Amino acid sequence: MTTLVLLCCSISLCDSQMVKAYAQEHIYKHPWERVTSASWRKFADPENKRTWSHILQVDTLNHKLDPLSCKLYTTRALTIHAPGPWFVRKIIGQDICHCVESTVVDAQSKSMQLTTRNVSLQKFIEVEEKIRYDPHPDNPTGWTICRQETSIRIKPLSALASMAEKVEQRCAERFMQNSVKGREVMERICKYLEAESSGMAL
Repeated sequence: MTTLVLLCCSISLCDSQMVKAYAQEHIYKHPWERVTSASWRKFADPENKRTWSHILQVDTLNHKLDPLSCKLYTTRALTIHAPGPWFVRKIIGQDICHCVESTVVDAQSKSMQLTTRNVSLQKFIEVEEKIRYDPHPDNPTGWTICRQETSIRIKPLSALASMAEKVEQRCAERFMQNSVKGREVMERICKYLEAESSGMAL
């Protein structure tokens, strides 16, 4: 089980916006079906409320299975504490941020893709997180590889523009901390599902 973290910065030439972005890879030593099941359950498990203390509410907006492609499309609304350190929330005058998570599951090709974006506070900051779960090429029936990409962009004309680089760095650090917590939750649920499956088999 290994995790690769890559941090990078880039500047958009069209509007001189600074973007903080990072990518991570993590290997779950569990089959794809178990890992994706854990992903669906990670917010609903009562034991994880302390870990997900920054997530205030999760609501399913849409849940649809395409009979032709056999793909499952799900949209969820997430209400979270505004990202970044305390002084960011003080400047923007808001402690709550609303996000939308879009998920596509293709059971035939065994891929699960999640994209989460903030829909509030966009005049200050834009955050996009993409997560993909696929069978690991070295052990497709037993392991799952998770690839995560996150980008954080402060708007150039916002109240945060003068401290954009600092804010983006602090936000990136906070998101990486939450990513570690998320992997711990996923591992715990996977182990529970494995034990549950073994018990049913007996």
